[in-house]
Amino acid sequence: MTGRLLRVSRRVAAFDLAVDRGFDRLRGNAVADRVFYAGSELGDFGLLWVLLGTIKGLRRGNDLVTALRMTAAMGAESVLVNGVIKSCFRRTRPPWEVDRPLRVRRPLTSSFPSGHATSAVSAAMMLSEDDDWWPFYVVLASIVATSRIYVKIHHASDVAGGVAVGVALGMIGRRLLPAPRP
Repeated sequence: MTGRLLRVSRRVAAFDLAVDRGFDRLRGNAVADRVFYAGSELGDFGLLWVLLGTIKGLRRGNDLVTALRMTAAMGAESVLVNGVIKSCFRRTRPPWEVDRPLRVRRPLTSSFPSGHATSAVSAAMMLSEDDDWWPFYVVLASIVATSRIYVKIHHASDVAGGVAVGVALGMIGRRLLPAPRP
């Protein structure tokens, strides 16, 4: 490992540790445990975002295009992130053998970037387009993304990387699959 790469790696590890210690102050709070564990479960497989796309379509008078748009976007995001990007990095996840107050599904893919963060941010960007519910989507995406740090399934830098990829994919999705006008 070159000197520069080693310094960057140490900074990333220090960032991850600092964020994890910050979350340690919140972990064990019954309300926070329920919110973040539920957020982690809701984000599994991107199904939450497909459901919200369907609800948005129904709110707009049975707009099937909106539901299909979100389904296509989440499918493409999953293939790209879980099938391509993660295989390039193959980062090890945080240790699995830690005490958790609630059950959480053990992921099969590598750690970087967080697929939950990527799908949450890209979906929130696409759902927010031309929609008054945008604050709801942003808050929900924030909970889903940060939940992965809280439940100790991702490093903070995995989530930061997932947010960055999610922003890029959200911008691309909005360009390639623009929201139908109400």
